[in-house]
Amino acid sequence: MGQSVKVALAQLDLAVGDVAGNTAKIIDYAGRARDQLRADIVVFPELSICGYPPEDLLLHTGLRHKVENALAEIRAAVNGIALVVGFPEYVDDKIFNACVVLRDGAVLAHYKKLLLPNYAVFDEKRYFTPGKQAAVFKINGIRIGLNICEDVWGAGPMQASRSAGAECVIVINGSPFELHSQSKRETEMRRRVADNQIPVVYVNMVGGQDELVFDGGSFVMDSQGEVGFRAPSFAEGLHAITLHATSRGVEPERGECADEPETEAKVYKGLVTGTRDYIQKNGFPGVILGLSGGIDSALVATIACDAIGADKVRAVMMPCRYTSTMSQEDAAKQAALLGIRYDVIPIEPIYAATIRQLDAVLGEREPDSTEENIQARCRGMLLMAISNKTGRMLLTTGNKSEMAVGYATLYGDMAGGFAPIKDCTKTMVYRLARYRNELGAVIPERVITREPSAELRPDQKDSDSLPDYDVLDPILEAFVVDDLSVAEIMERGFDRDTVTRILEMVKRNEYKRRQAPPGIRISGRAFGRDWRYPITSGYKFPLKD
Repeated sequence: MGQSVKVALAQLDLAVGDVAGNTAKIIDYAGRARDQLRADIVVFPELSICGYPPEDLLLHTGLRHKVENALAEIRAAVNGIALVVGFPEYVDDKIFNACVVLRDGAVLAHYKKLLLPNYAVFDEKRYFTPGKQAAVFKINGIRIGLNICEDVWGAGPMQASRSAGAECVIVINGSPFELHSQSKRETEMRRRVADNQIPVVYVNMVGGQDELVFDGGSFVMDSQGEVGFRAPSFAEGLHAITLHATSRGVEPERGECADEPETEAKVYKGLVTGTRDYIQKNGFPGVILGLSGGIDSALVATIACDAIGADKVRAVMMPCRYTSTMSQEDAAKQAALLGIRYDVIPIEPIYAATIRQLDAVLGEREPDSTEENIQARCRGMLLMAISNKTGRMLLTTGNKSEMAVGYATLYGDMAGGFAPIKDCTKTMVYRLARYRNELGAVIPERVITREPSAELRPDQKDSDSLPDYDVLDPILEAFVVDDLSVAEIMERGFDRDTVTRILEMVKRNEYKRRQAPPGIRISGRAFGRDWRYPITSGYKFPLKD
């Protein structure tokens, strides 16, 4: 009988900067892998000791000392099992994204990431120096190589591992979620496997970190490119897979393959996970939001309840002269369905007093967006007051379509600490609302089917100011995510006037987005870490051929 190695995949939610907490979790899970799974080796995600991405914390001398002490603690505390741990390694004035293989206090292998991503949400070249060589270690007679995340998105690092004698490669990752991310990872890994004809153990983290959310989806792929094990997405877990040495090479034993959820299910899980971790990791006792009777606040309230429980969610309806009876009825109905505390605070007295105070300064001018924005700011002031007094964080309810074109009020509906649906287009919001109601109806049907309106002036509709969302959202996708020109967007079937109008709105409202709270990234490009357009810009979109 050939030799074998039982590998435990620790798909964990680790906290950036919490070196002590992460270290305790690593030691705990190493013990579980040894005692419960009888594993020979346990694998943790990228930069597991400090969390990912640590950003400028890496430059703080205090973090260096904490990491060094954590490694010493792990070496002393864990025996009877090997473990792969990621950490930032400080050598003189350089920092490496590294990992180490430990067993019974001894170092079996030491690896520094070769390829550093510097695109989209990644800026590792700001901090790290690339490594220069492969690392291979032997356990139970099987030679295993090491790669870290971006390494497997290029051909060189795995080839280097194979050339150094690796019969299998372990890849530790901090790979954030975006639409179709799991299929992209497995497709890329299939290319690496096809080139090298060796199996791969791919371990990813889960959990939210500011704008990013990590979906896990750890997997094992054999030398033919077939996935024989896949962990559930957005769930912590410790999973075991056995590698067998055979005359044909190393072959992973098959395990359970979690199904890939549909798009709406996966996005919704991501929003719940990111919202939960942002609230809990920052120590908020709960949240508050304005519940307007519209689709956006309805979805955010539902996400919040699923994330932290209805008892920690508080909603406020703040009607004014333009708020319809329908909106008030629907908001109250949803609050009852969710089982959350629901208060009604009319803003008419505050709004009227503000208008009177401005009369002497602004005179008898015709009403315009000024009055609309005052209503939104009255609501923002009340919500922030409740937030300050109770300690509950204010959730904003704006979506990506609105944020793109500036259909939002600074210091009004944009006020708050976190924006769960900031990267969801309006059409995605509707899809998510319908998906969540399939699990249990908590959003009144009329909220989903009614025509959207900000209700800041008589008979107002979103379509008064914006193209239909079925037109707006694909144009925004083409520009924001795909970086297409006006002409290229027109090739997708849109007229020039509409395209240039929308793109000019996006450009003109950059200053608002810079002042918006963080929100969860679920697309290929969100307004946040990977959107860095200038506020002041002389760039002109072509108005004619």
